[in-house]
Amino acid sequence: MTETIAGLSMSPPEFLAVLGAVALVVARWLPPAARPRVTIAAGVVLALSATVLGAVGIRWQLLPVLAGAAVALPFALSPLLRPLRRRPGRPAWRARWWLALPGSAACVGLIATGPVAAWAFPVPVFPEPSGSFAVGTRVVQWTDPHRPETFTADPDDRRTVVVQLWYPAQKGPAGARRAQYLGRTEQEARTVSDALARGVGLPGFLVDGVPRARTHAVFNAPVSGGDERFPVVLFSPGAGGVRTQNTAWAEELASHGYLVAALDHPYDSAVVVLDDGRTIRAATTSTGDRDADEELAAGWTAIRAADLGFVLTQLEGLDRGGNTDPLAGRLDTGRVAVTGHSMGGAAALQAARQDPRFDAVIDLDGYPHGPATPALHQPVLALTQAITPSTDPRYLPRLTEALALDTATSYRLTVPGAAHLTFMDGPLYLPPVPPIVGSLGRTGSPHVVAATTLAFLDATLRHAPGDLPGALSAYGNLSVHHPDDRP
Repeated sequence: MTETIAGLSMSPPEFLAVLGAVALVVARWLPPAARPRVTIAAGVVLALSATVLGAVGIRWQLLPVLAGAAVALPFALSPLLRPLRRRPGRPAWRARWWLALPGSAACVGLIATGPVAAWAFPVPVFPEPSGSFAVGTRVVQWTDPHRPETFTADPDDRRTVVVQLWYPAQKGPAGARRAQYLGRTEQEARTVSDALARGVGLPGFLVDGVPRARTHAVFNAPVSGGDERFPVVLFSPGAGGVRTQNTAWAEELASHGYLVAALDHPYDSAVVVLDDGRTIRAATTSTGDRDADEELAAGWTAIRAADLGFVLTQLEGLDRGGNTDPLAGRLDTGRVAVTGHSMGGAAALQAARQDPRFDAVIDLDGYPHGPATPALHQPVLALTQAITPSTDPRYLPRLTEALALDTATSYRLTVPGAAHLTFMDGPLYLPPVPPIVGSLGRTGSPHVVAATTLAFLDATLRHAPGDLPGALSAYGNLSVHHPDDRP
């Protein structure tokens, strides 16, 4: 009942409410014989739709629709009630068309803002994963007993991270309840959605459809049968980002046989909800001074890199856990990629420098904060948005330096039409404004990110045969850095 109709960005009750509201306005202009039937039918449809929406929750996009219907309702009912009020022998009165037309047009305009707003800020619809596996997901929380929490003054506080896993799962029944987006519960999802909105200066109600979304994964679904071991992909979100910000990408990888582990970084992610219900909000703020902010970002990146190494250690322990965990014996921790978006991409580069257990790196439009040495020894794929005059002039030289020093072949793919938020779930639920989410569209953005990263992962972790540069070049402007080209 609340599923979004493909292409309309509205649920069936919402769509019926719009139809009912429009019919109330149109009824005024119909022939007298048809007017009563249309008015009554429209009123019934509108009332039933509003009742259902009241039960499941009305999105703000429907408020102008209901307001337009409320304004039109008295004028639609008036012809039906007039015979009951008119005195015998007195002619019926009806407003002249040129007086009624502006009011009707105003109502239609008010009602039309509803579908437009629903299209601009929709409930995200996640693309169907294209792989052969169903997708399961679960959330774990791990504390590093050897690492103090530097964001608090408590000397006994230890660094804790929340990690969401997406993995290949057994196909469940058709009616299996799909996982909530942004959180384990709708309350957590709303907490996260509000924090993300505040982080970019938006009122939370604008994206109230986001926590309503359901993904394609099923929480705690049984792991896929057989004895196949899954290569591991770790993910760090952008500054202020959260573990679920690349859910469409994670589900696509899991459907192709990868285990994806995405991190919340407490005090850096917009908000982190711990197992005991405690809520940790972001404590990282910039100063406005470029040099000072670069120093701060380098420090935060180092913390994230340590988080990534710690989580890989925990996954290795989980895999060795015998029969105590459904994923035990199924993780191929000898084939691991570390990835990230924005600052998470910088963290991925730093983690790979420090930890040889990472076999490949994917940087999704991340500025390389922190030191450029030691040199990387893993193949790297860097996806970047189109470079424009407004791009930080330090970005491309820093990224090129990191790739040029790599002792393995690395790739930089500039994706035409991409913006910074193209490389996350943002295009699925933000207004399709090119400077914000790029011009690849709500289906094109996740497809490009998934196709390019899958090609890279298959080539580097699974050593799949094929022409990797040719596959990547199909999606943008590719620069290949060979170790033989180093000065």
